[in-house]
Amino acid sequence: MEPGVEELMPRLLPVDDCDLTEDFDPTVPPRTPQEYLKRVQIEAARCPDVVVAQIDPKKLRKKQTVNISISGCQPAPEGYSPTLKWQQQQVANFSAVRQSLNKHRNHWRSQHLDSNVTMPKSEDEEGWKKFCLGERVHSEIDALSDNENLGIDYIKVGFPPLLSIVSRMNQGRWLYALLACLEKPLLPEAHSLIRQLARRCSEVRVLEENKNEEQISALNLIICLVSRYFDQRDLADEPS
Repeated sequence: MEPGVEELMPRLLPVDDCDLTEDFDPTVPPRTPQEYLKRVQIEAARCPDVVVAQIDPKKLRKKQTVNISISGCQPAPEGYSPTLKWQQQQVANFSAVRQSLNKHRNHWRSQHLDSNVTMPKSEDEEGWKKFCLGERVHSEIDALSDNENLGIDYIKVGFPPLLSIVSRMNQGRWLYALLACLEKPLLPEAHSLIRQLARRCSEVRVLEENKNEEQISALNLIICLVSRYFDQRDLADEPS
């Protein structure tokens, strides 16, 4: 190490000249403290002052830009903003559902699923769409003819959010059920996802052309639970 650099970076363990045996070999394990410190000195002196990493740009992911939105939810269309009393009632109902679910969570988690229930892997997005919505909706297939209507085929119409299913998950009807299973305090990933969910609901609510009251009410409900039950108050609808 050059003297100038050594003045800027003083050695924490300075080693004075010491009498080492003539057969001292820095490549073998040290036998004494003096040999160990001398070996450290030699290795440090061999390190280059500047190291440049060799990066293969072909191995970098093409999409590395992450857009993070910190804005709140878009306000409800005029005349459709939920009242504070309505929001408080939904939070109370939701809290009661969660308490009931927690009482029975272990029971339903231990139950065997029916043979036709095969849960997709967590990263299988298309599989989950078919599982929740059914192959018929997901593939936009026409309704079955009357002679094929031999009972409910959940593979085609989608599985309901049964407790025996959602209780097995780490964290529409499906969204409400999954929020009911979401444990507090929230993990960072869950925290981010439910905020994205609330924002997306507010965007869909604004774009609702027919102003379907039932659908807007469902969107209001998800935004209400995310903001007021899970303490994301900056996303809450201002009471009308």
